[in-house]
Amino acid sequence: MQTGTQAIDRAAQLLVQVVESERPPAVGELAEWSGLPKSTVSRLLRALERNGLVQREGPRGGFRPGSLFVNLARRSGAADLIELAGPELRRLADRTGETVNLAVPGAEQAEYVTQIETGHFLGSTSWIGRVTPDHCTAVGKVFLAFGAARAPERLERLTTETIVDPLRLEVELEQVRARGYATASGELEPGLVAIAAPVRNAAGETVAAISVSGPSLRLTAKKLAPLSRLLAAESDSLSVRLGYRAKGAA
Repeated sequence: MQTGTQAIDRAAQLLVQVVESERPPAVGELAEWSGLPKSTVSRLLRALERNGLVQREGPRGGFRPGSLFVNLARRSGAADLIELAGPELRRLADRTGETVNLAVPGAEQAEYVTQIETGHFLGSTSWIGRVTPDHCTAVGKVFLAFGAARAPERLERLTTETIVDPLRLEVELEQVRARGYATASGELEPGLVAIAAPVRNAAGETVAAISVSGPSLRLTAKKLAPLSRLLAAESDSLSVRLGYRAKGAA
């Protein structure tokens, strides 16, 4: 019977093998490499998976580094992005008076990495670290619509688990792509309205989203059109400073 220390050592060795492998190794390959029974390897991998250290590619697929590693890598780059986005976020906050957020596409859902809070009592709350489903938030819809990290996988999960109607979702995402921004009105929480636009890098990839949110009594439907233009201008400004050039731009 293995001791706690032995179990930790063996799990750590399996984790190193998964991280350093060129392709996701299967349970059988890891058992052969480690010399451990497949049942032991499966048990250790399940423990690693529960803690976000590895992730399986499908029911019978191999294992790759989990969401913890993905998030750490993303956050290491997020610090630079937060500093760079400061001017755009501040201008939006000053001109709208509402809560402004910068989010990046996380492994499972959008991750809010910095926020400028509204000066109003109503609508003042922190979004940093909160878990919010992609399909009912403006930033999540931006990432789904513009193919941000692992968006196809998240779309498939949302639709196969029947959380949302796939046809209705695709129609909405097509509208987001056509107009260049996403909205969410009362979908996450009654009375909460948000609007978000993509931030792109030099390769044209959507690497972040900027959002403005507040209560529906202030962010009325009449205000969304001018707000969308202001938001697009600031998200485009940040994109340009990341090296992005729109098609046809000189």
